[in-house]
Amino acid sequence: MRIPDWTPEAKPQPAELVDAILARRGGQLINLDKALLWSEPLARGWNTYLKAVRTELPTSRKLRELGICTVALLTGARYEYHHHAPDFLAAGGTQAELDALDRVVAADARQASDPALGEVEQLVVRYAAQMTQDVTVDDALFDALRRHFDTTQLVELTSAIATYNMVARFLVALGVSPEE
Repeated sequence: MRIPDWTPEAKPQPAELVDAILARRGGQLINLDKALLWSEPLARGWNTYLKAVRTELPTSRKLRELGICTVALLTGARYEYHHHAPDFLAAGGTQAELDALDRVVAADARQASDPALGEVEQLVVRYAAQMTQDVTVDDALFDALRRHFDTTQLVELTSAIATYNMVARFLVALGVSPEE
């Protein structure tokens, strides 16, 4: 990491904040937390917001994680992919789909087409790619997504992809690497 790991001795933070992060993480701080805890307001807001995006949205977890994995691969955020590929698999995704994602990202994810990905999965990859690489999403793709998602689902999927673009940029800029 390009900055030192946070420690309570280096920058004391309120115990309730650290405890809330530990509770969300299952009792262990991860390297991302050790960067965020240098700023109390950032760590507090991040913990609340990312918890909602990760665990409280009813829109398909598998499709949200597919969008997140797409962002991670496109931005070079190894840390993000390291944490979210297993979540994609736990949400019902397959290794064949992750392998297909690797292939379409290596080609052009904006045009994602691979027989190992279903129609909706291909749309999600294209959407994440356009949001990540172009910011602007073409109308044809958005119209195709509307045929599969209601408004709430579109907002939640978009939020997950946008959020993890932010996370990727934070991780890559600070050189946060996966835990050993």
